[in-house]
Amino acid sequence: MPEGLIVAFWLMVAGLFTALLQRSTLARWLLGGGAAAGVITAAAVLPYGGAALVLPFTLAGQTVTFSYGTEALWLMGFGLLPATVAIGLCSPVVARRPGWLTGAALSLLGALGIFGVQDAYSFLIAWEFMSLGAAIMLLAERLSNDDGKSVLFMLGLLEVGTVAVLLALLLLGHASGNSMSFATFPDGAQTLSTNTRILIGALLTLGFGAKLGLLPFYEWFPAAYASGSGASGAILSGVVLNAAFFALSRGLTQWLPATGEWLFILGAGITIIGVFSAILAVLFAFQQNDWRRLLSFSTAENASIAVTALGACLIFREDGQSNLAALAWTVALLHLAGHALAKGGLFVCADGVYNASTSYAIVQGGWLRKAGIRFGIGALFCTMSLAAVPPQMGFVSEWFVFQTLFQGFHLSSLMGKLILALSGAGLALTAAVALATFIKLFGVGLLGAPNLSSKATVAARYGWCVLLLGLGVLISALGLIVWLPALGNMGFAQSVADGTGAMVNDWILVPLTNTFAFISPAKLAIAMPLLAIVPLLLLLNLRRHHLRRVRVWYGGMIENPQRAATTSLSFSNAMRTTYRFIYRPTQDTSREHQTNAYFVHKLDFRHDVVNMFDALLFKPVQHIIWALAGRLRALQSGDLNFYLALIGGFLIAILFITLFQ
Repeated sequence: MPEGLIVAFWLMVAGLFTALLQRSTLARWLLGGGAAAGVITAAAVLPYGGAALVLPFTLAGQTVTFSYGTEALWLMGFGLLPATVAIGLCSPVVARRPGWLTGAALSLLGALGIFGVQDAYSFLIAWEFMSLGAAIMLLAERLSNDDGKSVLFMLGLLEVGTVAVLLALLLLGHASGNSMSFATFPDGAQTLSTNTRILIGALLTLGFGAKLGLLPFYEWFPAAYASGSGASGAILSGVVLNAAFFALSRGLTQWLPATGEWLFILGAGITIIGVFSAILAVLFAFQQNDWRRLLSFSTAENASIAVTALGACLIFREDGQSNLAALAWTVALLHLAGHALAKGGLFVCADGVYNASTSYAIVQGGWLRKAGIRFGIGALFCTMSLAAVPPQMGFVSEWFVFQTLFQGFHLSSLMGKLILALSGAGLALTAAVALATFIKLFGVGLLGAPNLSSKATVAARYGWCVLLLGLGVLISALGLIVWLPALGNMGFAQSVADGTGAMVNDWILVPLTNTFAFISPAKLAIAMPLLAIVPLLLLLNLRRHHLRRVRVWYGGMIENPQRAATTSLSFSNAMRTTYRFIYRPTQDTSREHQTNAYFVHKLDFRHDVVNMFDALLFKPVQHIIWALAGRLRALQSGDLNFYLALIGGFLIAILFITLFQ
């Protein structure tokens, strides 16, 4: 274990106890320093990985060992950078900062454990630390009237996932001779039947998918994220999400065998789930009018894209295409790295807007004019990446995803070819809607006309932080020609002849071969500014010609740009109408009158979309639980005779069990 990560761990522990003592300033410095130490260490030892650290105690008879591979350091480093920024800025709710920092510390410590622990007992403890930390962060801020309900819903679904992971680990441990060390799982899994392997893979996907936002679990995202700040969202969408994906990829590619037809069944199922999750998540993201809710759905969408690539990896692996399997796995890691930076930057943008306006609503406020060029450039780069616009990291990783899926023609089975081809089509729809979603977010939420009655501005510290993360997105894309060869020591990538170096050809990025496709973010970054020559010439030409400006026709009414401005609803309503069989939109209008029904005093219009799985899955489960609770209410009747009869029944049951034994 690198020494820098040991320093990061103890700084985070110190930050946790300091936050519990209500010393928020010191706790922020300690936690921020710990996260920064993690980023620096991950970057420094990335090409080599870290040696194992064996702790001088056991847990349930199992040796506790920490070991960080190259892939763990990659995802952890990119996840901790936005966490460092979020902790440095801290929650915008000043009075709630000690509680928020406590939750952040638990989340970071849990993620540090997920990336490094090598046994199931420690892994489950770290997993629960992440869930508990997320709940404390969100509950501490109290930015929503329904924060308790939304966080309880989140914890309920996450615990369903935890139970699934626990069952999978118990099955693997039993097959490994009751050893819960991850090192024994691959050999133990060789003895399992085909159906058991598929069951374990499904349990791992269900368990880790609850935190990644695979359907139907993505429905906890909007309400939970909206009950906290952008700082909470940056941590949950960064290091926590990356840790969950790392756990899933480790379970599917390292713990389970690499051969067998069952692998195709599992890979096909994961690919299909990933594609449908991405489509549904981005469709609902487009309809949101709150920064946090939109970005939360986008988080589920990007996690689903990575899971789709992971499913393709399993399909290629079953077919013996080890090069393409390693490519798909590496592409998923690249995608989540860029996503963590870009999503963290936009969550910081959301906090900047909230700090200035006390609202996270996506409305026109002219924030780019008020915040300055630093804020604008950083927000633009982050938005471009999430919208897959070149030359940002999001564009490069999604390009790699498409090129990987398109190489499905190398498969020997027709079913595999069809699944990957249709998956590519589904992700193309996802990319198109994602582009529209972030045009809406940037155009309406940042570029809109300023509210002349408000003089509020975005604080300069948000501008610097957004610029840092935005430049990080661009630099990570331009530096892939250096990054990728350094990732050659990743366990799964070693199955490729040249490792991840086969994805680089001088300044060009290729999907293992330059005869299929190629792209160069570095050359794009050089060439794209040259395209600005044409609009610059047009601007110079305007100096020679008089520019005629006329007022917009307002239907005979007094001109009011704010009332005529494009809103979040007007931007996305056409899509809502087209896909109403998915959205099932609702509209409610109420009128208030004073003395006469002809004179309306107040008109209240509300619109929303219905969550798909709420009515189909979660509401029926809720009704069943309420019905059972009603029947079991008799246990709390307070009737002494009933309690005596109940005890007597238990004694008789115990007597019969003893007699039959």
